[in-house]
Amino acid sequence: MKTYLLEREQLIRRSREETFEFFGDAFNLEKITPPFLKFRITTPNPIAMKAGALIDYQLSLFGIPFKWRTLIESWDEGDKFVDTQVKGPYSLWHHTHTFEDLAGGETLMKDIVRYRIPFGVFGRIAHWLFIEKTLDAIFNYRAEATSMLLNGEEKPTLMNATGMTATAFSGD
Repeated sequence: MKTYLLEREQLIRRSREETFEFFGDAFNLEKITPPFLKFRITTPNPIAMKAGALIDYQLSLFGIPFKWRTLIESWDEGDKFVDTQVKGPYSLWHHTHTFEDLAGGETLMKDIVRYRIPFGVFGRIAHWLFIEKTLDAIFNYRAEATSMLLNGEEKPTLMNATGMTATAFSGD
């Protein structure tokens, strides 16, 4: 089974602490997720964000409703957190969020997602036909929404690329 890698970097014109606080609030995910996913968190608020926390979502992907459960695998307050899919549409979804201080009180936010698609060769074909493009659209929307909410911009400030990098590699 192929493992795909999605990487994004974005400049946030806020301190690392402010940026982490925004992304550390699970309910802000609803604000930066494209409307076509019909995404909503079903875990009651407040959610204590820490290692071991479980968060439940409902969304619609390609018109198919899904329940998704995320485990906060690790939580390093202010610097990094990792979430993994426990239940959902992927065979693997491992998402690392890191936050680095930059000059002038800005933050470099990095997303690294390792994911696998089920269904063998059919999953690979689906990835080539539409899954990769859909993930690109989702992360582009997130970048734009984040720039609007945190940077007061209309366009995202992406670093090192204008889009995501999604490549297949073997092994873990």
